[in-house]
Amino acid sequence: RTMHGFALNVATDLAFMREHIVPCGIGDKPVTSLAEEGIDVTMEQVVAVVARCAADRWAAGVAERQDVAWRHAADGRDLTAFSRGEGPGEQVKLVSNRAAVRLEDAGVDVAAGLSIETRKPDWLRPKVELGAEVMELKKTIRSLDLVTVCEDAGCPNLSDCWSDGTATFMLLGERCTRACGFCLVDTRKPMLPASDEPERVAEAIDRMQLDHAVLTMVARDDLADGGMAHVAACVEAIRLRRSTANIETLISDAKGDEASLDLLFAARPDVMNHNVETVARLQRAVRPSAGYARSLGVLARAKKAGLVTKTGFMAGLGETDDEIVGLLADLADLGVDIVTIGQYLRPTSNHLPIARYAEPAEFTRWKQIGESFGIGHVEASPLTRSSYHAKSAADAVTQPVAVSLTRG
Repeated sequence: RTMHGFALNVATDLAFMREHIVPCGIGDKPVTSLAEEGIDVTMEQVVAVVARCAADRWAAGVAERQDVAWRHAADGRDLTAFSRGEGPGEQVKLVSNRAAVRLEDAGVDVAAGLSIETRKPDWLRPKVELGAEVMELKKTIRSLDLVTVCEDAGCPNLSDCWSDGTATFMLLGERCTRACGFCLVDTRKPMLPASDEPERVAEAIDRMQLDHAVLTMVARDDLADGGMAHVAACVEAIRLRRSTANIETLISDAKGDEASLDLLFAARPDVMNHNVETVARLQRAVRPSAGYARSLGVLARAKKAGLVTKTGFMAGLGETDDEIVGLLADLADLGVDIVTIGQYLRPTSNHLPIARYAEPAEFTRWKQIGESFGIGHVEASPLTRSSYHAKSAADAVTQPVAVSLTRG
């Protein structure tokens, strides 16, 4: 996979390029724009021409457009400023919540979404059974002063997973440096990483006799390496304590820093998981401190390092079916091994609204499409979360397949 880019000034204010900076370091060449050359076109028209020419040259005239934003679907508001990352464009603030305003800017009709009081359909109402196994696991976790994402993120599968003797451990504390619009995790200033956490996590996994341990983390942009060395230390401690356990790490993007990511890749987790969370158009609304291209880059680097790669995203935030299929195509092109798809569930009224509840049949179809593209395993259902059926998903892409040959 190769990537290259170029820039066209359409109607740019060129004063800064002429008076304050030297574009591309070329001091003896002037800068111009289409407008200055007497070409009166809009950004949208220029992109249409470039896309068409690119398709003709490199794809036999066939290409799929998935723009980040151009016009609000309902009222035609100009969203080109939003597309360029310059802010909200011509927005109408229908809601006070900043994350929801970003959804409006991305073309999602927030007012038409589901209210938080809307009753969930039957397929989104999991049975919660806090049996003896769940309570014993809770006791083990509490005795070692550990945090699970199962509890902190309000996962609907808690009783299902815990009764099976599995859990996802959240590293580096329970406070995140980012404020994503879908997440329930605490966003107060985080504490320093606990130096003994690797040993405590390893002890818990050994006590529980886990065959597949999932380690996730809060985003720690306050740390120079994003917390990757700490996660790597946990991987190594688990291997020393329980060598038979497969280890899955669900990590932040470390701001895309290759050296930081390499600290974890060197520990060779059995599965390297990093979630894209949503389609390209909704990234700034759903997780304003991250980015679609950066997340694809993390997955591509992990794949290049020879790791089993995994990612996940949510449905029901206002994306289209074509955008989900396009996202699956991007992930397949990167060689991602495992993908999880689940329904977004709104934690509180301060979080992003739900645009709709996707039907179970849609998840089945997305699974079929993703696997037809070449993704090794797609776990998709309304209640699927990143760590749901993690062991069986990993087994599906790592276990050798027996083939019987007969002479004929």
